[in-house]
Amino acid sequence: MTLTLIWIAVVLIAVALYLSWTAGRLDRLHTRIDATRAALDAQLVRRASVAQELATSGVLDPAASIVLYEAAHAARQAPKEGREVAESELSQALRAVFDSTAQVAAVREAPGGEAAVGELAQAVRRVPMARRFHNDAVGAARALRRHRKVRWFRLAGHAEFPLMFEMDDEGPPFF
Repeated sequence: MTLTLIWIAVVLIAVALYLSWTAGRLDRLHTRIDATRAALDAQLVRRASVAQELATSGVLDPAASIVLYEAAHAARQAPKEGREVAESELSQALRAVFDSTAQVAAVREAPGGEAAVGELAQAVRRVPMARRFHNDAVGAARALRRHRKVRWFRLAGHAEFPLMFEMDDEGPPFF
């Protein structure tokens, strides 16, 4: 009788430790999602800021400046629900403005243009990496949250179900 109770207690303790470890892992994944989302937001804001700065520098022709400025401004001011669309539109505007090597060369030849194009190219390249890191973290959390043990024992608590950040992040081809 006492031996049976000891075995039951050992099994219950092992299950509790396993569930605690799983909950801790899920918490770390959610923390990682928060960190990668902050990094993604920083890269998106940087890209929009550099695009706005380039649009107002007088280096681009007036029509291109207006298109780029409006897209960058919309991306910076977009609410959380419309952020993906606004960022995709900024990517499309960047591709439209810098659609040829001649346009990029003209911007580079202007005073301060080389530095501006370099900074924009760097910002444009960092966005897909930050988005990939974020979406990888979200995928890992989603995979763990799909397990029965997580659902049955409600190990995720009240944390929101993590969402991928889907956007058109393809940069101009001539950067």
